[in-house]
Amino acid sequence: MPNFYDKTDPVSIEGYAKKMIGKTFREIWEENEMSSSGLLKEKTTTDGYMQSHTNKHYKGGMGNLVEECYFKYKSNNDSDPDFKEAGVELKVTPYKKIGKKQELRAKERLIITMIDYYNLVKEPSFWESHVWKKAQLILLVWYLYEKGKENIDFHVDLVKLFTPPEEDRKIMEADYNKIVAKVRAGKAHELSEGDTLYLGAATKGATSADRRGQPYSDIEAKQRAFSFKNSYMTYVLNTYFVPDVTTYEPIVHGEVDDFEGYVVKKINAYRGKSVTELCQIFDIDISKKKPKNLESMLAFRMLGIKGNQAEEFVKANIVVKSIRIKENGTIKESMSFPTFRFKELVRQTWDDCDFGNYLRDTRFLFVIYRFDDKRRLILRGCQFWNIPYEDLECEVRKVWERTKQVLVEGLQFWKDDKGRYHNNFPKMADNRVSHVRPHGRDQKDTDELPDGRLYPKQCFWLNNSYILEQIKDELK
Repeated sequence: MPNFYDKTDPVSIEGYAKKMIGKTFREIWEENEMSSSGLLKEKTTTDGYMQSHTNKHYKGGMGNLVEECYFKYKSNNDSDPDFKEAGVELKVTPYKKIGKKQELRAKERLIITMIDYYNLVKEPSFWESHVWKKAQLILLVWYLYEKGKENIDFHVDLVKLFTPPEEDRKIMEADYNKIVAKVRAGKAHELSEGDTLYLGAATKGATSADRRGQPYSDIEAKQRAFSFKNSYMTYVLNTYFVPDVTTYEPIVHGEVDDFEGYVVKKINAYRGKSVTELCQIFDIDISKKKPKNLESMLAFRMLGIKGNQAEEFVKANIVVKSIRIKENGTIKESMSFPTFRFKELVRQTWDDCDFGNYLRDTRFLFVIYRFDDKRRLILRGCQFWNIPYEDLECEVRKVWERTKQVLVEGLQFWKDDKGRYHNNFPKMADNRVSHVRPHGRDQKDTDELPDGRLYPKQCFWLNNSYILEQIKDELK
């Protein structure tokens, strides 16, 4: 191997990698072609190497190109870190800029290593696991994703060694243990990224039909890989690679063994308090105008957060939802999600659709309030929740697929004599879990249907009766 860097020294590897900053992947490939030491010089010119490695459907293309054309070693699927002697794993990953403020976000989760269900249950602990062996020291190479450009013309922007900080490792250990426990229970087929906070079990296969065996069940499970979740990678990007872009307030100062238990305990300390009393405790003036998100705001105050961005929630993609239970024990509001675009939805598949992915990836913190007989809104407590596998893959899937079918076949709609729209999208009465309808009463905001007609934008919802089912009895 050419003596460009010391393969036993992480700092030397990082220093050499930083020389990629500002270069496009095309330039990295071309420099390898012109180099007399080019490991793949003959192969690249004869086998269409660049074309195959930059195909947008080849997920590992940019990483393999960096391994072979820049670091001059043959890409492989070895279980050891890429730089074995230094204990360094190389990961090449995209980020993007969003909105007018050009906020920086990771484009995707970071795949660490494939999960072998049979070997996973034999590992003695997280600290001795295959995933921690790969994840404890990562050379992260970030490149800017720009829509419309070929992969080969993206340029490397940020390079740095990264080790998860101590407080994150404790949560990752808990995530790992949750995944192992589910596999040991014969439920690998029910794994979901919403089960965990930072370390996820991401689906990984050429198609959704790819399955593999699991040790304690005859049901084959989807192929999955350990990954750092997209939300966690966005936090890493903004905190460790582009400092001061944004800041978040931590809930925990120091270490706790059970993060979710700690959060529940902090909020439940205020059980029995009315919203009015909580506003007094946290000095929130509601005499002139009541904030729309008051109950969620109070949840953050109970956790010691002055704003509405808790560090751990940002990293784990935890969404706070306040739920009001009426005096008679029912819930008035269903849970809404962002509007969808008609033409985009018909181009998607269930396994990679926006709504399905949101529910798969998101963990919720339900903060529950209930009206008493004096119409005071009283805090009952909180619970963490993510949608159960069967409810998502059966009931929600039916609603999503029916919605797509309606759009493909041509939406049927009409107006009544009061000017209200009616349509044949799935209704609340059609499904135990989910339905489709507009958000709010304003029906002037329209979108173009696949057949060119305009129609008010629509949302997916989780039924109010379904949400009530999910709340623990002691909180109702």
